[in-house]
Amino acid sequence: MTAAVSGRGLQVAFENAGERFLAVNDVDVEIAESTLTVIMGPSGSGKTTLMTSLGGLHAPTAGTVEAGGQDLYALSASALADYRLRHFGYIFQDYGLLTALSVRDNITLPMRAAGREVDPARFEVVCESLEISQYADRVPEELSGGTQQRVACARALLGEPSLLFADEPTGALDTVNSRRVREILRRFVDEHGITVLTVTHDPQFVEFADRVLLIRDGRIEHSLDKPTVSSVIELSERSVAP
Repeated sequence: MTAAVSGRGLQVAFENAGERFLAVNDVDVEIAESTLTVIMGPSGSGKTTLMTSLGGLHAPTAGTVEAGGQDLYALSASALADYRLRHFGYIFQDYGLLTALSVRDNITLPMRAAGREVDPARFEVVCESLEISQYADRVPEELSGGTQQRVACARALLGEPSLLFADEPTGALDTVNSRRVREILRRFVDEHGITVLTVTHDPQFVEFADRVLLIRDGRIEHSLDKPTVSSVIELSERSVAP
């Protein structure tokens, strides 16, 4: 399968109290087009750092990231920002909505920032598909957490990104809304052909995934295609066994 984004020899180093450590340690990875890939691992394992490097948000200390035939970090800062606006979408655990803006303006902001015209008909289709049309003129603080995350999903989907990066998208949600967001991300893949890469601690994401990457100490320990929850839990427990 064609890779939507790939990393080669990725290293991301940080310093703490004068000591250097690798949050991402010599990782090679390819994320196939039109799939939902889940990165899982314990806190501090490097999963979010890996995702943000693949997503053009955090330059690696060493290695390369390619998407659409483009070496992302060979671009200038402004060219990379433009590439992200045109090709990538992002969903975050804290929703990332601007409290002073209406739902409508939050959803359309990335497209307007990229100088792209917003198609009113597409805006309505996206909002209807996520059942948020009735909230278009409200502000985020008037909405529940689950509804705010659906607004964030709409914002990511409106610009028709080729890749969507989701960092703990269900981390702040209850059981019902968590499942709803998992289903939405699966629909992004099946109905729109978007490639989704998500970081999560939520084992229920596994049943929606085409592939799961288990990461520990900055390295990918296991890659599972068409995984089951039980297989992921078994490998995770085996990794921490003495």
